[in-house]
Amino acid sequence: MVLGSLDKMVQLQKNTANIRNICVLAHVDHGKTTLADCLISSNGIISSRLAGKLRYMDSREDEQIRGITMKSSAISLHYTEGREEYLINLIDSPGHVDFSSEVSTAVRICDGCLIVVDAVEGVCPQTQAVLRQAWLENIRPVLVINKIDRLIVELKFTPQEAYSHLKNILEQINALTGTLFTSKVLEERAEREAGSQANLDPEQGEQVYDWSAGLDDSDDSHLYFSPDQGNVVFASAVDGWGFSIEHFADIYSQKIGIRKEVLLKTLWGDYYVNMKAKKIMKVDQAKGKKPLFVQLILENIWSLYDAVLKKDKEKIDKIVTSLGLKIGAREARHSDPKVQINAICSQWLPISKAVLAMVCQKLPSPLDITAERVEKLMCTGSQTFDSLPPETQALKAAFMKCGSEETAPVIIFVSKMFAVDAKALPQNKPRPLTQEEIAQRRERARQRHAEKRSAGQGQAPSEPTQDGSALETSPEGGEPKGDEQQVESVTPKPVSQEGDSQESFVAFARVFSGVARRGKKIFVLGPKYSPVEFLQRVPLGFAAPLDDLPPVPHLARCSLDHLYLLMGRELEALEEVPPGNVLGIGGLQDFVLKSATLCSSPCCPPFIPLSFEATPIVRVAVEPKHPSEMPQLVRGMKLLNQADPCVQVLIQETGEHVLVTAGEVHLQRCLDDLRERFAKIQISVSEPIIPFRETITKPPKVDMVNEEIGRQQKVAVIHQTKEDQSKVPEGVPVDSDGLVTITTPNKLATLHVRAVPLPEEVTQILEENSDLIRSMEQLTSSLNEGKNTHMIHQKIQEKIWEFKGKLEQHLTGRKWRNTVDRIWSFGPRKCGPNILVNKSEDFQSSVWTGAAGKASKEASRYRDLGNSIVSGFQLATLSGPMCEEPLMGVCFVLEKWDLSKFEEQGASDKRTQEQSDLEQEGQGEGENQQPQSGCSEPLEKRASPKGEPALADCYGPFSGQLIAAMKEACRYALQVKPQRLMAAMYTCDIMATGDVLGRVYAVLSKREGRVLQEEMKEGTDVFTIKAVLPVAESFGFADEIRKRTSGLASPQLVFSHWEVIPSDPFWVPTTEEEYLHFGEKADSENQARKYMNSVRKRKGLHVEEKIVEHAEKQRTLGRNK
Repeated sequence: MVLGSLDKMVQLQKNTANIRNICVLAHVDHGKTTLADCLISSNGIISSRLAGKLRYMDSREDEQIRGITMKSSAISLHYTEGREEYLINLIDSPGHVDFSSEVSTAVRICDGCLIVVDAVEGVCPQTQAVLRQAWLENIRPVLVINKIDRLIVELKFTPQEAYSHLKNILEQINALTGTLFTSKVLEERAEREAGSQANLDPEQGEQVYDWSAGLDDSDDSHLYFSPDQGNVVFASAVDGWGFSIEHFADIYSQKIGIRKEVLLKTLWGDYYVNMKAKKIMKVDQAKGKKPLFVQLILENIWSLYDAVLKKDKEKIDKIVTSLGLKIGAREARHSDPKVQINAICSQWLPISKAVLAMVCQKLPSPLDITAERVEKLMCTGSQTFDSLPPETQALKAAFMKCGSEETAPVIIFVSKMFAVDAKALPQNKPRPLTQEEIAQRRERARQRHAEKRSAGQGQAPSEPTQDGSALETSPEGGEPKGDEQQVESVTPKPVSQEGDSQESFVAFARVFSGVARRGKKIFVLGPKYSPVEFLQRVPLGFAAPLDDLPPVPHLARCSLDHLYLLMGRELEALEEVPPGNVLGIGGLQDFVLKSATLCSSPCCPPFIPLSFEATPIVRVAVEPKHPSEMPQLVRGMKLLNQADPCVQVLIQETGEHVLVTAGEVHLQRCLDDLRERFAKIQISVSEPIIPFRETITKPPKVDMVNEEIGRQQKVAVIHQTKEDQSKVPEGVPVDSDGLVTITTPNKLATLHVRAVPLPEEVTQILEENSDLIRSMEQLTSSLNEGKNTHMIHQKIQEKIWEFKGKLEQHLTGRKWRNTVDRIWSFGPRKCGPNILVNKSEDFQSSVWTGAAGKASKEASRYRDLGNSIVSGFQLATLSGPMCEEPLMGVCFVLEKWDLSKFEEQGASDKRTQEQSDLEQEGQGEGENQQPQSGCSEPLEKRASPKGEPALADCYGPFSGQLIAAMKEACRYALQVKPQRLMAAMYTCDIMATGDVLGRVYAVLSKREGRVLQEEMKEGTDVFTIKAVLPVAESFGFADEIRKRTSGLASPQLVFSHWEVIPSDPFWVPTTEEEYLHFGEKADSENQARKYMNSVRKRKGLHVEEKIVEHAEKQRTLGRNK
């Protein structure tokens, strides 16, 4: 980058009103990076001929090979309009669903976005996702309808057809925006009503009908995309042209003599011009009049394409001269019509001018940040802005003002960390040498050469050794050695870098307030940091120097070592960055893992975490080819975890290093990075680890051949094998209703447990509210410990009651009576989709109220034993009996909990201990006996204050026995019910032309997929298919579909939900019909059993299968006839 332009950028950064931070969002392959190329070429960073071919923002090798963007990268552009100069920080983001986390990181630090839509494909699934992400972050979108050349060249539309097609696309996008807007307005209105419910009691009857009142009041006209508002550009990035209606309104207002304002309103829409009357009128379609947009704009573009594609030289020359353009001889003679079109159109309708002008006019500057967005950013979790401390609320003004004065607090948000080769950092680049340095080096080289020659003449035979020693030990005086040292000291930097790690991390960030200066000390706020806690620890108006502050959790201090201007593939060093700018910060890798908030004032709360559309679901275990390289792998995975916003790195209980990624393409990229950049070693990768869940269902009404299940026609031999498979051991009594009774090994406590399947809706509610359940758990534990630090905020309380209400609404009927009030715990990990219900009469404990027994004495006695039972439930739900996978959608009911023997034992122990104490006092041996009884007491001290020696029996502590007994009881209760596996499912969106539909369906059905809907896009022969597909069957799916359809169909897979696999993994034929249909061995493949066995094999559990699969018959025929 030219130094002059760097100075220009630094100067532009200071004018906050003229800064635009924008990102380019779209579905995969809709032309984001090509559009970015066109905008970059307008700054002369790349040649305009290479725009679209170079894909400048895709700096990774695998991005260039695959032809898709995999990471968001930023570049700063300079644009002049009239007298105003603008700085545009453009961020190019990926469109592939696997990398949607990169979109979240880009959207957070922008104020506006360009939504790019392919004119042929229209609105695609990822277009909806990115529009939703932009909406959630409160950033303003503008629209670019790209690839209009495809309507002319591929679909061969007439201008009139193209107009109606474009109108259709606009309607689709506006419908999407409308849906988002409506839901937001209705939500806000519901909140307002809840707040003012008390005042409006008498009028409540009327309100029921008036549900749309909020929609009528709120103005949403500015949200929609419409060419006459100037927030839509029609373009073809690959051909280098684009226009907004304003451009043509300027031209035609002079030609036709109609005012520009009138033309702006009528160039889009059903209007036509009456040339005689010089009037614009509404079109009556029946008369066959052409709308203005077709007549004045599209027909001109169509005729240009027509002339160039037919190589009509006269017509081309006529068009070029009438437009007043100059076309170079090379382009005019070129055989490829695309080159000619590009040469003409990029001068006539330059795309960069149209897009950048729209960005500068329609998108907000950092000064225009809305109060609503600021409040949303500052409220983490379930807090409201009003509940924040006053010092924190005061920072809102700094956000809104975006001031650069000395007193303004510095607030920076780091949205991701990205790895850069250390050699590419500006401070490590070799700087050009000055004339004096060149002269010095020349002189030194001359001297060395002269010395070598003189040494060579003096001792010719031993020249090589002499030469070598002269360089190393320098026996001939100090001169050469001094030279060597001097030469080395000229370039010390790269040498030290060589031994060090080659990857350096740069933070991708934005300054929201204050000026970021190099070397400034700043606080790093972790995601769990709370300014409330800081203000409690530090006295108000603290005057202590910042270094002497007491330690506060999740708060660290660091300095801004290096500041960079991000220029796509290049980085430029800066001394300071004014507010409102996007920047790179070096030297934060030890303080920031993936994203963080940096602030000069510790009163600032951490920003709300980024919301990711894709959940990481694909797991693989990774190990080095050579075990000695394990430390490099561990270090490499740590670096990879920091460099990728979405990847997760875990070490499982088995000791495996596991990588969790969002999809196959993402996984491939992570593994390539590990091999080539971060670990730099050979690694071997396991087959993908597919997650399953275990559950139970209601007993089926019909058997496998759809016969009603009755007692007749049982086949004795086969039926016996079914009974053998019952997993519950003999000594455990189970009644007909599935109630399991189990006693602890020391026979002091008996538990009665039953497992019941939860309705699907309830499981879904539990999954959606896992964060709320987690915060409830924290509140309960802090109350139990006697801390009252967490003052429950009213909003959280409301959410908890709403959640409870939803559960009560779905758990109705005799079976579920009073269940919700008696929920004791959720699991696994205290926030999962399973529940433990306590129906025991002695001890009531509920997640809603905490423990409450009949009397306080009993409550304290039972509470610790109760914790053991909850722990047993947590263990049981974490690994089920089928293949040690977590449970889902199961309710365990503790019907009865008999501790009478435990109490009797305790009472008798107390009596014996009192007697022994009296004896000891008499004998004076209390000192010797004390330690013995003391060591057994702490085990159960809180559980029962009575004597303990009998409880520290050969079975271990009583609490441990309870945990084990509860875990076993839960497992047996599950095994007496019909067990099922649940598979993770992807929703799969496929766009394919009609002629390959059959092949797509073939691939889907082969992989257990299920088609939900299929619709044809209007005006094209493209079908969009929506299907669901098990994650277990999805590996290699995208490649197979592309191969089978010759690249005409490409799927997008997004994790959607968990689904029960209907087949029973333990099924064997039991009736005559099943026996006849399936055969004695039931050889037809049982999908659930196949999955279960594969997981058991991976985990090293016992698998029932034949060892010999294809043995040949023994051929001793003669003897055995």
